[in-house]
Formats: sequence, structure tokens, C-alpha cells
Amino acid sequence: MRCNMNAVRAVPAGKSLSRLLTLLHGLATCEAMNEVDCTPVATDALPAAAAPRRRTVAVNVGGVAIGGDAPIVVQSMTNTDTADIDATVAQVAALARAGSQIVRVTVDRAEAAAAVPHIRDRLAKQGVEVPLVGDFHYIGHTLLADHPECAEALAKYRINPGNVGFGQKRDRHFAAIVETAIRHGKAIRIGANWGSLDQALLTRLMDENAKADAPLSAAAVTREAMVQSALNSAHEAERIGLGRDRIVLSAKVSQVQELIAVYRMLAARTDHALHLGLTEAGMGSKGVVASSAALGILLQDGIGDTIRVSLTPEPGGDRTQEVRVCQELLQTMGFRAFAPVVAACPGCGRTTSTVFQELARSVQDHIAARMPVWKESCPGVEAMQVAVMGCIVNGPGESRHADIGISLPGTGEAPAAPVFVDGKKLTTLRGPALAEAFLQIVEDYVARRFGAAGADDAA
Repeated sequence: MRCNMNAVRAVPAGKSLSRLLTLLHGLATCEAMNEVDCTPVATDALPAAAAPRRRTVAVNVGGVAIGGDAPIVVQSMTNTDTADIDATVAQVAALARAGSQIVRVTVDRAEAAAAVPHIRDRLAKQGVEVPLVGDFHYIGHTLLADHPECAEALAKYRINPGNVGFGQKRDRHFAAIVETAIRHGKAIRIGANWGSLDQALLTRLMDENAKADAPLSAAAVTREAMVQSALNSAHEAERIGLGRDRIVLSAKVSQVQELIAVYRMLAARTDHALHLGLTEAGMGSKGVVASSAALGILLQDGIGDTIRVSLTPEPGGDRTQEVRVCQELLQTMGFRAFAPVVAACPGCGRTTSTVFQELARSVQDHIAARMPVWKESCPGVEAMQVAVMGCIVNGPGESRHADIGISLPGTGEAPAAPVFVDGKKLTTLRGPALAEAFLQIVEDYVARRFGAAGADDAA
């Protein structure tokens, strides 16, 4: 019996990990029995790529396209009292300048609804043209009807089908919001959430499950209720007259594996654009890791058209952190590029000085400070890769892989730092002005490769 290497090559990127592991286990067994043919195979046996992006209907949200062929959109949400116009304008502007392409604001009462058009106008005067999404619960139908200026100022309405109303009132309230969206030419996001799931739907599905010959677990029924809540509401919105190209769906939970399962179910049953997010992700590294794990797997599967990382900030903390996490996740996975990446080794006993750490921070800070200018004058610079390495072990090799790299001397090594540009050694830096000299090399490289002069030379 021989191992079937073709079976391994047939496993597409983004598909079943368990299937691949089973096949690889079989290979290991065959190798132990000297039965494996170790002839080199094609390098595309296991492609280093995500699954093809799931095809969805594109939705225009205030000039930002979600789904279709559009890049995955980064969005965020304020935590200010929307009625506080000054605070909300300041935070929306900060989120937008950090890179949030869409910003959601809470619209929970009349004062908040009345503030929305003023917030939109203030932002426009500052040159901040970011679409605003209204987050409505319970009384959204009333607020939109009583404040038509709010309905017009918003680019999208977020509706939670679990708390828009109950029974016939639910249908009327939901229809009123959809009709307002139609009248003003706005998009909606139908956002199911397991913390406020439609209880009538969940109860019905639980009762049906209890009578089944082979009942599912309560968790499985809850997942199905989440999916049905989103899909049923979308179908109802379309029946009322809202186009499919104005509907985005989401189904958020706070547990990683549950979120992955729900979105895989949802993606298999609709071509609506999907908003990804792990609700109540938490604070600090826990929130970052949980969101990155869940969203990373779904994005690798080709699922997701827009993302938000719902971090709980420290008291007085920076709300823009959630935007940076979204950007870093998308850039790390190769879906988008927002800013040059600085790779740096973690350090070990060979790097007992702090020189490479200080240089890595200096380079990172320099790039952050220069990006507003580079974005305007140096298109494509966001894809640049810089390496700051700490010793001879991996330093030269990693530096060659980057666009620009420097390999600093480790403990006991000669006090010299070779610099590599586009895979070739450019020079060797020494002395106390090493950091300034390297930053100048970075500046020269950006100007030559990405600046107007570089573009003219390339032409």
C-alpha cells in the first residue's frame, strides 16, 4: 500500500484542517513503514493563500462599498454619549483618522437623534467625510420618524431583530425602519446577537427540537436561531421593498468557536454582505487575541466583507486601538496594506543590549509620523517591509527578505550593522549615529521607489 500524495495536494487552502491532518498522519505512518515516495512535489501542493473570497452583493454605505469586489472594510463604534456633540465629533474624527472607514454611533433617545445631523455637519467642516451608522434598539422606528434629519444624516441603520418589538408590533416597527431606509435611500444592517436573540423564534425552534427523533444540542439550536433571525429579517426587508444591495447581515456571539460556526452557517445560506465581529471580546490582550482568532479563521475561509474588533478600552483608554487591531489583522493575513510593516526579532541571550529594540521603536515611530505625508505623495508605500534584527543568527537572512533591513550586532559580535535593500547589501553602519543614518536610508528608499521621482524613473 502506497501513500496518496495527490490526496494531500487536493486539499484546497482554507478548507478542512482535520482532513489535512488526517492525510498528513497517514503520510507519517507510511514513512515509518518505508512506504512513502519522497519524490519532490509541486510547490503549490499546499498554497499559502486564503480561500477565494465569498461572492456577495455589494452594498454602498455613504460612498464606502461593502462586499462584492470591494476590499474588506474596517469599521468602529463610538462610546461617547451621542447627545454630547463635541465629544462624539472628536471621537468619530479620531477613529476616522486612525483608519476607520465607517463609524457607528448610538441613537438611543431623542437627544441623540437630534444631535446626529449636527455631528455630521461638524465633521464635514473638519474635512472628515466618514459615513455614520445609527445603532438602534427598541425605539428606532420612533426616533427615525420623529427626527427625519437624523434619518437623512445617517448612511446606514443598524437594527437588532431581537429587540425591535414583539409580535405584531415587531413587524410594524421593523417595517417602519425599512420603509424609512427606502425613502431616504439608506442601507441597513440586520444584526442578530445572542445576548438579545428573538425569544419567540428561539422558543419555537427549541420546542421543535425537543420533539425530534434525534434532537440537537441547545447550542446548535441557538446557532440556528441566530441564522434564521438574520435571514428571516432580510427576506422581510426585501419583501417590503428594500433592495438586496442595501442589506448587510451579522450574527454576533462572544465565544470564538460559536462565532465561527454561526458565520459558516450563515455564509452557506446567503449571498448578503456580512459584517464580522466577536461581540463583548473583552479588554486588553484577551480581546485582541479572541477577536483575531475568530475573525482570522473566518477571513481565511473567504467569509467576511467588513470587520469590527469590539475591544473594551481601559478607563480613559484610546478608542482607536480597535481600528489598529483590525488593520493589523487584515495586513498580517495579506488582505490589505495600511502602513509599512516593521519586523523585529523578539530578542534572546544574544541580544542583551537594547539597541535593536530602541531602533525598532524609532523606525516604527518614524513611519507612523511620516505616513500622513507619504500617503499623499508616495502611493504604495503602505506595502513596504522593514526588518530590524538583533544578531547574526537570523539577522542577515531576514533583512534580505525585507525591502529594507538592518542586522545589528549581538552580544560579542563586531560592532557593525549591515544594511540590505531589495535583497542586496547596501552598506554597513557603525557608531552612535547609526539610527539616524538608517532612518535616512529609509527616507531615501521611500522617495526613490514610491515618490513622484521614483514613479518618473520607473516610467
